[in-house]
Amino acid sequence: MPEPCDTNPETRLASCWERAFLAERPSLSLGLFRIAVAATVGLHIFPTFLQMEDNYLSTAFREYNPLFFTAGVLKWVDGNPDWFVWMMAGVFTVAWLAFLLGAFTQIAGIVMDVGCYYFYARNCLHIGTLSYDILLVTVFLMIVTPYPGDSFSLDALIRGDPEPWRRSRPIFIQRLLQLQVAATYFCTGLCKWTASGNWLTDNPYYYLMHSPPEGVIKAFSGRAFLAAHPDLCYAIGIGIILCEMTLPFWLFWRRSRPFAIAAGFIFHILLVVTMHVPTIFLFLFPPLLLLFVEPESLVAWLERRRERWRLQGPARLIYDGGCGFCRASLARVQALDPTGRIGPVDFRSVNAASLNPALTPEACHARIHLLETSGRLSGGFDAFRRLSLCLPMLWPLAPLLNLPGLGLIGAPVYDWVSRNRFNLLHRFHACEENACVRPDTPVR
Repeated sequence: MPEPCDTNPETRLASCWERAFLAERPSLSLGLFRIAVAATVGLHIFPTFLQMEDNYLSTAFREYNPLFFTAGVLKWVDGNPDWFVWMMAGVFTVAWLAFLLGAFTQIAGIVMDVGCYYFYARNCLHIGTLSYDILLVTVFLMIVTPYPGDSFSLDALIRGDPEPWRRSRPIFIQRLLQLQVAATYFCTGLCKWTASGNWLTDNPYYYLMHSPPEGVIKAFSGRAFLAAHPDLCYAIGIGIILCEMTLPFWLFWRRSRPFAIAAGFIFHILLVVTMHVPTIFLFLFPPLLLLFVEPESLVAWLERRRERWRLQGPARLIYDGGCGFCRASLARVQALDPTGRIGPVDFRSVNAASLNPALTPEACHARIHLLETSGRLSGGFDAFRRLSLCLPMLWPLAPLLNLPGLGLIGAPVYDWVSRNRFNLLHRFHACEENACVRPDTPVR
């Protein structure tokens, strides 16, 4: 947890600024939020690609937002040929997937963000809404730093960081995102108070209940009842204003924060159930609310899960601790295992045969093995197949790795890599010192 502000009046302001924005704290929240941002962008943009001729190509009816883009940008984008638009769609798709997976996260995020602006400039008719503007601000904040690639990302695997969720970074990006969502709630509440037809002197919610079926309000259960009770509609409208304008204060006050987050979730669920609103409201704002959860609390939850698996007895991954390539591979497996389901065992340091008679030094030297708590033993490519079923972060790959017949290709490839890890693979960065233990080195 961050240190409290300094009690010295002369240094209190600097101390509070340090505590609020610059203190280094775990960055795993941004890794999880990156996935939510990528999902929101994809759900908002990819459906518009399904009708390229109607939305973006030269045959489309297009509208522009001169208040958002300069005339020069709009003129250039409007003159792009169709092949260039298709190319931008392809580049955007690749960048989006890389950002989702956390591969070269910052660069991928920048390219994805440029793609968002490009298609917004090409035609604002389908995506030019306030919610999309909010999403663009969120994406921009996410790509200012590489922090979102620290956890739950391919970048963490490339670095070989075995515990990326412990990495500490300055908290200021997460704080700015918190301020963004707090300001959004407050401003939307303020607009209902000050705009023409404001909710204090009029009763817009009541009139919404009487709008046509194809309007903003859905045909939800209870709509007819609300339409018949204007006083109740007025009270609900006042409650919405109070909720939106006070929620930021409850979110920043630690004692009320859990209730504020729950209230925010309920608010957005009811919003989607009762109104025709963009998917951004459901897929972006709840994850923004979760950014108010203390990152140390998330790390503590992971530690409790790791301790639970340690007491239950994790599955054992038997590897060659004398091989730099094997150690680097183990670090990547551990990065995919934040809850500690897998316990590494160096067969050169312990008697692996005591775990299972089949784990002889020769067998352990030839390939990696996974000994599950059920007693099932898998080796080589089959071990990685079983890992894809054991580790939740590998579940998306499990259907591919466990395709029938894939072992006919995967097993020989794995065995070739295993046989050559002491010579050919010395070019691998983990073996730069050329200090791997040779096959004939005695096992302790």
